[in-house]
Amino acid sequence: MDGLVWALAMRFAIEQINNSSSLLPGITLGYDMYDTCFEPLVALQPSLLFLTRKGTSTIGLLCNYTEYQPRVTAVIGPHKSDLCLLTAKLFSSFLIPQVSYGASSEALSNTELFPSFYRTVPGDKNLAEAVVLLLNQFGWNWIATVGSDDEYGRGAQALFLSMAGTNNICIAFEGLIPADLAEPNARKQLENIIKLINSTKVNVVVLFAHSLPAQALLELSIRMGLGKKVWIGTEAWMLSDIAASTPGIQSIGTVLGFVMRTATVPGFQQFVAELFSSVVQEEFCQKSQELSGLVNAEVLDTHCQQCDHVTLGDIWPMLTVTTVQPVQVAVYSVAHALHRALGCTSRSCPKTPIRSWQLLHFMNTLPFEVDGQSFRFDQSHGTNTGYKLIFWAWRDGTVTYLPVGDYDQSLYIRKSQIQFYTADKKEPTSECFRRCQPGQFKRIKGFNLCCYDCTDCSENTFWSSTDSTSCSPCPQHQWAPARSTRCQQRAERFLFWHEPLAVALVTLMALTAALSCVAALLFLKHLHTPLVQVSGGARSALALLWLLLQSLSCCLYVGRPSPGLCTLQQLSYALCLNGCFSTFVPKALEITLVTEFPRCAPRLLCWVTHGRAWLLVAVSLLIQVLLCCCHLYLGPDFLVVDYKSLPSEVLLVCGTQSWAAFALLHGYNSCLAFLCFLCTFMVQTPGRRYNVARGITFATLICLVTWIFFLVVFATLRTVLRAVTQICTILATTLGILASYFVPKCYIMVFRPDLNTEDYCQNLIEEEPEVNRQ
Repeated sequence: MDGLVWALAMRFAIEQINNSSSLLPGITLGYDMYDTCFEPLVALQPSLLFLTRKGTSTIGLLCNYTEYQPRVTAVIGPHKSDLCLLTAKLFSSFLIPQVSYGASSEALSNTELFPSFYRTVPGDKNLAEAVVLLLNQFGWNWIATVGSDDEYGRGAQALFLSMAGTNNICIAFEGLIPADLAEPNARKQLENIIKLINSTKVNVVVLFAHSLPAQALLELSIRMGLGKKVWIGTEAWMLSDIAASTPGIQSIGTVLGFVMRTATVPGFQQFVAELFSSVVQEEFCQKSQELSGLVNAEVLDTHCQQCDHVTLGDIWPMLTVTTVQPVQVAVYSVAHALHRALGCTSRSCPKTPIRSWQLLHFMNTLPFEVDGQSFRFDQSHGTNTGYKLIFWAWRDGTVTYLPVGDYDQSLYIRKSQIQFYTADKKEPTSECFRRCQPGQFKRIKGFNLCCYDCTDCSENTFWSSTDSTSCSPCPQHQWAPARSTRCQQRAERFLFWHEPLAVALVTLMALTAALSCVAALLFLKHLHTPLVQVSGGARSALALLWLLLQSLSCCLYVGRPSPGLCTLQQLSYALCLNGCFSTFVPKALEITLVTEFPRCAPRLLCWVTHGRAWLLVAVSLLIQVLLCCCHLYLGPDFLVVDYKSLPSEVLLVCGTQSWAAFALLHGYNSCLAFLCFLCTFMVQTPGRRYNVARGITFATLICLVTWIFFLVVFATLRTVLRAVTQICTILATTLGILASYFVPKCYIMVFRPDLNTEDYCQNLIEEEPEVNRQ
């Protein structure tokens, strides 16, 4: 039926030209019309006939075909791409213009291989672009595509597949409908196609096929219960009554597709109606058969098998389809080229011979008009008038081709006019993946590289591009929360003055400093009392001064650290603690000499008492100062800018550069504390006397235990708690010394002054001779 419409359109255009008084005045176009039956061999026979020398039935073999006059000046058709690929090679060899009204294969765009081939339809590249845009607008990225196993189906599908891959469209299945549907294996192949489509769970199928292969696939999918899908088609089958008349076609789902944007041909329907009414069908068919027989009826058996059964009612719906105007434009393109090649005016045309190749120049360069619409062949010898997106709308069991969009470099869709097969009439989803949101990357899943899950970017990574399969790490000085599109500057992290933990520690430090001050004032006030004198006298007040400075050194650990502060932290702690222990050493040695070495005591006590005790304190402090200098030389603490410990902040903390220097610095104090402990922990004092040794024992024991815990924690910490640990250690040692050594004495001075007597607080030097006499 389609071929008959094209033939009628071709005859209508020729008669319009012959009846025109301005296009080719005085010249009547003749024509031979043959049915290709969509078969290459059938198309080849008249093609060879057209190439024969005019007036003969032979094809001349010449070296130069410039003056060769073939039987025809130009050829219109055929419609299918694979037939044009066959015939275009023949006509291009003779430079005979061939204008197709339906061949869209991109292979025919090669003007070097086919210099005389033209077409009045857009190429498949434009169609594939339009289909990709349609899929993207609806968010369909998981689809199946099927093509007919011919030049049109394979070519269009290949173009679509190449574009789909670059537009994030995943192909769940691709297949070809057998070219020969009568083959025994054809049905099995179709069944396999439908089963595979069903197994992919796609909701969208793109079909590049002519009407008969499309009908075979649709009919079998209905029988096999494929289920409703969105079928995206092309003009090759969507406008055909063959596909639309398939039983149960309404149950396949929603049909959308692109057809050429063409105008109606004025007067064509009237022409066909008059033709059918004025010609008796049998006489018309007989005359057609006789004319064909005059050429070579046995060879070109083109008798119309359906002519006896065609009525105007059968053909009437096909007269308004978009394939009519391309036929008219194809005929007019040749007529306008003849007009220019002959040098016609609006009144007459010269009766000069014209060769086929002379038409090519005018067809390549100059525009022409048909019914007021301008046309021009582009560089690939095609015309691109754009597409209309049509929707199969069913009304009372009859399909209506409803325009719902337009495509001309860009796609516009009137979505509200499309009623999909879903319950809410909205577009269904068909996706192997969802569109990743900003801050997400594609994680490939399964074996299909096109299928992936959208995964949030983790902390300290950011999403850099739409097609990224991984997140990019932030620079070291920046960070990003999960699912980020950019990195942010890291905030500095240290022990701030305003945070609750720091406030609590500073408050405790203030209380410790206040306690040290109060104790020092009490010791200074009662400096000449027996209790203070037995505890070391002025040296105890000096020890309290060092403890005050030690507690105040906690401020070095709060706030933003700097290289200078990091250097001072360990030095201040070691020096202040040494100042306190240095005052304990003379008293501890004095107690040891009196209790453990009574025979040597009178001779050696002069070195640990009175003025020489101060010398011993000074020497100890000098040694500690020298060790501080060694610490600075070997490797003082330095500022560590740590980007790894915290996810969103840069940690500023003081780090230990040399553990050997650290051991020297604090090892000396440890030795002093251990010496004081050894000198005092075994000393026994009568119950009626004050035990000075016990205070030193507990003070040094608390310090040693505190340091053990401190070293274990300090060596492993690399956070803000490192500064907290050092503050706690300082306060623990300070409070430990105060509580075990000085607070009991303050208690006696304030609340039990009756015990602050020479009898109760007798010095061991004075007590030991009495004990010896006993």
